[in-house]
Amino acid sequence: MTKPNSGGERTTAWDHTDCRGAEGCPPRCPRFVDKEGNPLLIQTGAEGEFETLVNFYDDYPSRHRSMSLPPLTRPQVERWVEKVIENGRSVLAFHDGRLVGHVAFLPADQQEPELIVFIASPYQDSGLGTELCRQAMAYAADDGHRALRLHVDADNEIALAVYNSLGFVEIDREGKRIEMRVALDSDLVSKVQAPPADRS
Repeated sequence: MTKPNSGGERTTAWDHTDCRGAEGCPPRCPRFVDKEGNPLLIQTGAEGEFETLVNFYDDYPSRHRSMSLPPLTRPQVERWVEKVIENGRSVLAFHDGRLVGHVAFLPADQQEPELIVFIASPYQDSGLGTELCRQAMAYAADDGHRALRLHVDADNEIALAVYNSLGFVEIDREGKRIEMRVALDSDLVSKVQAPPADRS
């Protein structure tokens, strides 16, 4: 199937809805088709992607910053990205070789690391943010984590709706800053790690 992407070019998408997985598959399928029909590839790990991530965040629109992240200046972004790569587990989404989304949970050596989620502007409201959260949950469970936590602005209604739909619950609130948590129990893990053909 071919679909025009936002740049007017045509990309080839795949239909993997009948896939039931195979030995050696990652915790969640690395193929994702967004609401616009764009095929995206999901990659875990950020080794070798330092410059890609720095460029992604250096160009990130100020209006989409959350909880003072990403930092404002390139040197600050470089230091922050280095810490994210060193201390966390990253999941990245690429469309036609271009980074369009990044989630990470850190510190990776904690039982309940914190989740961060950033999506390129043209891909917001495309389902990619939800998918990358599911990817992070699948990998966190596979790594043996007990839960994921995150912080979100109380005014960010779209993000709150996504997190609620994924099973995150509010555990603390300080002013407009909400802390949420999702326990990686067996039922939830079965859902996020199910192959495409077995998803409901």
